[in-house]
Amino acid sequence: MEARVSSDVRMVIVEPHAFTRAAAERIAEAVRAAARARGVCHLALAGGDTPGPVYDVLSRDASVPWPRVHVWFGDERAVDPDARESNYRLAHDTLLSKVPVPPAQVHRMEAERADRVTAAREYAAMLPERLDVLLLGVGPDGHVASLFPGRSALAPDAPAVLVVEGPKPPKRRMSIGPDVILRARETFVLVSGTAKAGAVQAALEEDGPAFECPARLARSACWIIDTAAAAFLDKPPRPAPAR
Repeated sequence: MEARVSSDVRMVIVEPHAFTRAAAERIAEAVRAAARARGVCHLALAGGDTPGPVYDVLSRDASVPWPRVHVWFGDERAVDPDARESNYRLAHDTLLSKVPVPPAQVHRMEAERADRVTAAREYAAMLPERLDVLLLGVGPDGHVASLFPGRSALAPDAPAVLVVEGPKPPKRRMSIGPDVILRARETFVLVSGTAKAGAVQAALEEDGPAFECPARLARSACWIIDTAAAAFLDKPPRPAPAR
């Protein structure tokens, strides 16, 4: 049987040069929609190499109602917030330092605390019942947030926020759990580059549990993918025209 992208998958495939703007525009639309519908938008940011340029473009969109946005994080490494590896630092440098989000509405994961179990429990208690907009990246191994293949963090009864270890330094981390991902009102999966093509194919076209490929947790999300990352998909849609 030929593999096909699952019918419930929503994809926006763009040329690499159009990726950051396409992603930023769709995120901005979702944030505005959430703020109109509920008066506030709970937005969870992703770390990694892909989101930074997207955040930079998003920071220049004056239509986003930043004073009504609460910012959360999908995962964080156990490093100081000003460390190069910190997801908070990435978000601060590319987005948060440039937009008028009230500081009290930026909810940092304190993964550097000595008692990360308590830090995770406290973060879980602060999270809204459902995130309005969740941003995820995908690693070459198919991980999302800091949920890595073959780890107990992917168990159905995993806590909302977990203490986890990654496969490479800095290994100690915190991450939202599978249920937080599944409950989000709108999720965008941002993937670019040929290194991610195998993970995209495994997530969207291959059968199997999220335990093997955590990105399958977001199969019904909106996937914003450049043509390089979509290279292994079976007859993917044509690239979307630039807006």
